This record gives sequence, C-alpha cells and structure tokens, in this order.
Amino acid sequence: MADLSLPPDSFFLGFDSSTQSLKATVLDSDLNIIKTELVHFDSDLPHYKTKDGVYRDTTVNGRIVSPTLMWVEALDLILQKLSSDSDFDFSKVIAVSGSGQQHGSVYWSKGSSEVLRSLDSKRSLKEQLENVFSVKESPIWMDSSTTMQCKEIENAVGGAMELSQITGSRAYERFTGPQIRKIFMTQGDTYKSTERISLVSSFMASLLIGDYASIDETDGAGMNLMDVKRRCWSKAALEATATGLEEKLGKLAPAYATAGSISKYFVERFGFAKNCVVVQWSGDNPNSLAGLTLSTPGDLAISLGTSDTVFGISKEHQPCLEGHVFPNPVDPESYMVMLVYKNASLTREEIRDRCAEGSWDVFNKYLQQTQPLNNGKLGFYYTENEILPPLPVGSHRYILENFSGESLNGVKEREVDEFDPPTEVRALIEGQFLSKRAHTERFGMPSPPIRIIATGGASANENILSLISAIFGCDVYTVQRPDSASLGAALRAAHGWLCNKKGSFVPISNLYEGKLEKTSLNCKLKVKAGDANVASTYGLLMTKRMEIENKLVEKLGHF
Repeated sequence: MADLSLPPDSFFLGFDSSTQSLKATVLDSDLNIIKTELVHFDSDLPHYKTKDGVYRDTTVNGRIVSPTLMWVEALDLILQKLSSDSDFDFSKVIAVSGSGQQHGSVYWSKGSSEVLRSLDSKRSLKEQLENVFSVKESPIWMDSSTTMQCKEIENAVGGAMELSQITGSRAYERFTGPQIRKIFMTQGDTYKSTERISLVSSFMASLLIGDYASIDETDGAGMNLMDVKRRCWSKAALEATATGLEEKLGKLAPAYATAGSISKYFVERFGFAKNCVVVQWSGDNPNSLAGLTLSTPGDLAISLGTSDTVFGISKEHQPCLEGHVFPNPVDPESYMVMLVYKNASLTREEIRDRCAEGSWDVFNKYLQQTQPLNNGKLGFYYTENEILPPLPVGSHRYILENFSGESLNGVKEREVDEFDPPTEVRALIEGQFLSKRAHTERFGMPSPPIRIIATGGASANENILSLISAIFGCDVYTVQRPDSASLGAALRAAHGWLCNKKGSFVPISNLYEGKLEKTSLNCKLKVKAGDANVASTYGLLMTKRMEIENKLVEKLGHF
C-alpha cells in the first residue's frame, strides 16, 4: 500500500484572497498552524483608495469592482511579511494552494502569458504586471449591475430552471457569465483584446506558476457557464454568453489537481524550493468546506463574513431557483450546496455604529437584555441590494400584533418606521438567521441540522452563536481560527500534494483520520442546543417572516 503520510518537517501554505484582505496560513506536516499573516487592502495598500476592498461606482447602479493590480501587490507584500520572520523557511513549503472570493473575474490582455513566463525576480510583481490587464477593475461578487444579461442568458438556454439544471444555479448578477456578457455587449473591443479570463482563484494561481492556471471545477460552477454534472463547459451556456468564450476560459481542472510547479520568480525572490507544487486554487466557500472538514450530509456550516453563506454536502444535484450547487472540492462523488447573503458583516457593523455607539460590547449587551422573539418585532435590513431574497437597499420593520408564540391565528403585521436601539439590534440578528433557516429548509438542507459549524469573523461572537443555536435548534461548533478559507487552502495544498504523489485521487480524510483532535482542524462545541420549544416557536416567527418577505419581493424584488 502506498505511503499516504506527509513528509516530516514540511510546510503547506494556504492563501485566501478575499474581498477585504489577503490572508496566509501555514500548516506543518501534523496539520497544525505554525504561521499566519494578513494584508488588509484598505490599510496596508491605502494608495488604491478602496473602502472595504472595493470601489462602489456611483455612476452605474449596482457596479462594484476591485482594482486587479491591488491583488497582485498584496501577494508580493504578504510574501515579504512572511519572509521577514527569520524562523520561517520558504524552502520547507512543498505545496501551496489558495482560495479566492467567488465569481470575481480578471481579464488578461493579449501577450500577458509571455510576461508571466518571463518575470524578473529582481523587480516587483506590480511593476511588471501593471499593463497586462484589458480590464483594470475586476467585477466582484458584490456587483449587481447585470440584471439584463442574466435575463438574456436564461432566455437563451430555455429559462431559469433549465440554466440551474445545467450549471447548478439560475443566472445571478454577480456570477461570472453575466459579467463577461456585459463586457462582451458593452465593450466589444476590450473583449476582443482579452486573451484569457480568469477567476480570482485561477488568477492568483497563475501568478504563482508563471503561466495561465486552469479554472477549477468547483469555482467554475459559480460562473453560470459549466455543466455541473459533466464538469465541462456547457456549449449552450457559452453560446448564450459571448462568442469565442471557451478559448478565453481555457480548460477546467479538478480542485485537487496540481496547477504546476512554483514559478522560478518565487524560487529566486523568496527561496521556495524548485519542486514546490501549486495545487489548484478554488473559491473561498469551497475552501471553508475543506477547512471545516465538512463531510456529513446532516451537518451545516455558516460562514459569517463580508458575505454570509450557509453550505452543506449533498449526494445529488437538485436544480432550484435559489441557492447554488457546486462539485465538492475534496470529494468527486458529492456536491456542495450553498446559499449566499450579501448583507452580512458590513450590515451588522452599520447597525452597531448607528445603534450601539460603534461598540460590540454595547451591541452584545443589547442582545443579552432583549428577549428571544423580540416581543414579535421583525426587521429586514439591506445596506446592499440583497441576493436572497432579491430585495433592494432599504429597511423594513414590523410589529406582530396578537403574537403569543403558540400559533399564527389572528396575527397581523403592522409596519413601523423605527425601533429603539436594543430592539433594532435583536431584530437584525434574529432576522438574518430566521432568513437563513427559512431558505435552508426551502432549499432542502437538513432541518434541524445534526450540528452547525460556524466560521468567519462573527463566529467569535458567542451571543450571535447562541442565537444561531436557538433559532436552528442544534449544537453550534467553531474551529480554532475564524478564517477557515485560508486554513482549508493549506489543507487542500497537503491533499493536492498527496494526490499528485500517488498519481490519483486520495480521500482527504486520509490526512487526518484518527488524529483530528490533535490538529488545528478540530471543531469544538461552543453552544449546546437549547430548549426544543424555543426553536419551534422561532419556526412560527420564521413562517410569518417569510409571508412578509414574499410580499416585499412581490412589491420590490429586483430580479
């Protein structure tokens, strides 16, 4: 039997190129974290003048982009930060992988591959790559300016459900296919001058191998362009999007495959070993799935960050008009199912600043002093155009009259203009997670889940975790570090190295089976499931909330 152990004294480097930052996590051969690093775009690279890592275009409704060159400079900077630690030896890194914010796209000009192949290690990446992009500002997942293109693509393939059947999702404004179509239709010359289109994940991998890296099959499913069952580009979706597109996208690759060896540039500039492999990068949520070791269909993960996501495992692809289905990045036999919410940490921060004196301590005090169910007060808060439900920017507050918590008979909602600060804080948090529970149930995810594993920045807030447990009616676990995407990327680097060594797929559980509790991957119980009656009463409140939500979508829905 082949040796499936990792070489002792070897390191595995994982990156997460997210909306607001670039993170790095290094695992040793025992899968314990030995080093982390961070580049925060707004503060570490202030000359790009981003806010929350993005530009919001006030002249085009819904257009939100990031400067592509900023991501390039961030990679150089984070490697410099790692190299400034005299105890960290790049030559021990035998595999690198990464995670990229999903759906974001990068457009390489003709001739860019030659520039990538001939990088000079004495000069910075930024200096050498500043003129290689045909589109200087990359559309990202927060963008909602492509409603027209979504409708055109859906109509061309036979409707929203048909597109979901083929690609795993109906057309969404943030998805890469509609974004490409917008450039194709409105900037024809720019599209023609584009040699290659990358996702953020494959773009960052391209920098590391010094050539165009393939898009992986998991992140590729977030484009409205890939046949999710056959794991190849869909001819119908490509033709509905733009002419000559397949050539610009290149080939797909499994997420566990090797993209190539690390470029000579990084060997000479930072001291990587020549035989260090770069494993396919993938999306941030798929990497979180790996980092949380999510493998049981009854478990759910909730990631609480710039976007909030709920995801789990499924053995089948069931097309649906909301939510997404991707190939599982670490198991070729199953799928990853996911729901995405755009109004997440930034919305929580906005209400913290407005109602809780800008203090999480005050915010948490308000959560503690208000009662579960909030005396029948419900709130909907959208500082960005929301994905799920498809509602525009705005706030809506309701008081439920005659709500006893025992039934909805005789219960009527009355809209009001404002709540007092403590009520507003609870209405926000209860509302966000009642919505998540409702949509996970509608999507066919387990209810109640066996357990929830929480990750992302807000997973450090025990008051929020307690509310998640009460609303979903299950235990809530957390991992050692809230940035599970870069942790998952480091784990996937080890997994890809092992698959490459064996020459075929190896189950990722072989890396940690029987020793999980001794690694940085171990999940710990944070909040025990409470009274089942409370979860049942929250179920009533959720039903009423969905009634109101459906009315709002009928009246205001933007797609």
